[in-house]
Amino acid sequence: MANKQEEAVFTPIGLNKNKNGKIDKTVKLPEPTKKTYKQLGLTKQNLVDMYEQMYLQRRFEERAMQMYQKGKFGGFLHLYIGQEAISTGTVFALNDNDDIITAYRDHGWGLVRGVTPKAGMSELYGKTAGCSKGKGGSMHFANVKNHFWGGFGIVGGHIPLGSGIAFANKYKDNGRITACFLGDGAVHQGVLHEVMNMCQLWKLPCLFVVENNGYAMGTSVERHSVGEIVDRADAYGMKKVVLNGMDVLTVYEKMKEIAEEVREDSMPWFIEIRTYRYRGHSMSDPQKYRTKEELEEYQKVDPIERLKTYIFENKAISQKKLEEIEENVENKVLEAIEFAENADPPEPEALYEDMFVEEEATFHK
Repeated sequence: MANKQEEAVFTPIGLNKNKNGKIDKTVKLPEPTKKTYKQLGLTKQNLVDMYEQMYLQRRFEERAMQMYQKGKFGGFLHLYIGQEAISTGTVFALNDNDDIITAYRDHGWGLVRGVTPKAGMSELYGKTAGCSKGKGGSMHFANVKNHFWGGFGIVGGHIPLGSGIAFANKYKDNGRITACFLGDGAVHQGVLHEVMNMCQLWKLPCLFVVENNGYAMGTSVERHSVGEIVDRADAYGMKKVVLNGMDVLTVYEKMKEIAEEVREDSMPWFIEIRTYRYRGHSMSDPQKYRTKEELEEYQKVDPIERLKTYIFENKAISQKKLEEIEENVENKVLEAIEFAENADPPEPEALYEDMFVEEEATFHK
């Protein structure tokens, strides 16, 4: 007689982790760099500039959240709050003409890559003065002039585009590299593995960078990912590393080292940067999947406050002058809101612009 079949189980294996209320951190942060800013080749002014950039991203998004809650604009709004050290450290480490492409949590990336607060806020409002002419909204910030190829709304949809840009750079032999950023939930998209295989075969100068903020929408990484994310690189013999994304100096150090190496040998890297987002996946997220205590644990290592403390410890600027910078940033964001409120919306005819290369496109009526 055949043995009775065991009950089918459809929940992830090995998740019986009842901690009796003890906080089990969603992402384990590696140790930050022990090098000083001088050892990293940075100046005191660089530290201040990094802080100003991170503070701008934070205040822009906090105000954007307020405007969204007031009903000033609709659609999706995915906030980058808590992850600012990644965008800032990376852009300071790369060359100005290196290419960057990312997913839909893109406001910070746009701002650090040359999108002005006015152009960014106008894009959220759907106005013609927006960085994508008001047609893209929150998920489609872009600044092609500064080699920021935009945010993309489809999970993993931008990954082959990133590898394509890397292919073009190698074909043109222009010395540029491409940094393709994605979330931890996108590592399961089949297209990532297709392009990693291709990039390793063709030796394309591309960095695949996972911003692991602990949650794919509302599912923690330990529930949606088998093993360590960074180990995806092993299947392709690709170089890999895990970084602390809550420390801007760590991000700067490692991204600069990797970028210089890739520029030299044109071999791709797979990078997992562990971070944490303080807000929900989007504005519609009630965040019932995490505790208040967990959030407070990560707020203790807030990347902006961490850098602020470091700046004062190293006497890079006085408290009064830093407060003046913060006030100036706040004013810029408020001006951006007023500008967006008064900017013009696109005309209906704009629906047919930027769709075809031909000067006289044929439309079916």
